[in-house]
Amino acid sequence: MSVLTLRLAGPLQAWGASARFTRRTTEPAPTKSGVIGMLTAARGIQRGDDTALAQLSALRFGVRIDQPGTRIRDFQTAHHADSGKSMPLSERFYLADAVFVAAVEGEAGLLRELHSALRAPVYPPYLGRRSCPPSQPVELGLHDDGELEQVLSNEPWRASRWYRRQYRQASVPLAVLREARPGEQHADVLRDQPLSFAAEHRRHALRSIVRTTVDVPNPQAASPTRSAPAHDPFAALQEESP
Repeated sequence: MSVLTLRLAGPLQAWGASARFTRRTTEPAPTKSGVIGMLTAARGIQRGDDTALAQLSALRFGVRIDQPGTRIRDFQTAHHADSGKSMPLSERFYLADAVFVAAVEGEAGLLRELHSALRAPVYPPYLGRRSCPPSQPVELGLHDDGELEQVLSNEPWRASRWYRRQYRQASVPLAVLREARPGEQHADVLRDQPLSFAAEHRRHALRSIVRTTVDVPNPQAASPTRSAPAHDPFAALQEESP
């Protein structure tokens, strides 16, 4: 198996898994549906092509929270294009200043195609919603003959420099949310396994999630302090013995 890693960083992100009607929430980390949607857009796969989507949905997904960001709320108004009447007030939630490392595990040939597509996407990537463009290139790298857990553990800490400066220890613990292996015990389920992106019958299934923690090196770790040499300010005033 091979693993493709992505850096998801931007001023705003929004990863909804249960948004309905006028209340659009966000999960604390990228969803599989959102990341797979980004990959299908990069390859130019149309929304109604469920066969092509199934190939990408079979990839095993995981995400590491390098910088959790801040959850913010926004209110939006709109008017009907024909009648001019005011539409219901929309409440939308976002993650501000968040950074994630996402990874998908699968067959090497498919991941090489996705890696190339991210470098020259057919449709531009966005972080959950079209109003949330990434601030940096999305693709990080392709790891041959690796496993998702190992790659997420070895990937350097991708948080912003100002955020890393808050931590002085040699390593920092980062939360990882990864897709459970068949038969593996899990703690949570999330309805973000994409079955169809077609506008007339968008469908998602439940997905099992395992939550773990990995320790990664901290490049901003404080160096050991040197002890000051002993100093006697009266030493120069002392008389020398004959």
